[in-house]
Amino acid sequence: MRIVSHGVDIIECHRIADLLDKHRDRFLDRVLTASERERADSLHSPIPHIAGRFASKEAILKVLGTGWRGGIAWTDIEISNDKWGAPHVTLSGMCKQVADELGIDRVMLSISHSETVAMASALGVGKD
Repeated sequence: MRIVSHGVDIIECHRIADLLDKHRDRFLDRVLTASERERADSLHSPIPHIAGRFASKEAILKVLGTGWRGGIAWTDIEISNDKWGAPHVTLSGMCKQVADELGIDRVMLSISHSETVAMASALGVGKD
């Protein structure tokens, strides 16, 4: 395994809460895939979870070195959880294309959150 790049992001949960208060459906439709939104909607306290997904996607864009440009969409990144709860990243669209160009075969992700902040660390890894 070869580490190609690393990205990290942190966000205050109140910023996500403010966005949800003002633009709930627009924000969620733009940032989360359908399955991510379904998961968030099922939670009693979704704001830290959504903030974690937001920070994760920002960290992954840092791995790719792109930011939000060139046809990149939030929904080009989907974060699910395996049976033990570990996050799993699936890239599509322009994010997948950029990852392929960089030699990134997999994105490893760690997410942490409290009621007030969420953070994510992502590693882009390729074959040796």
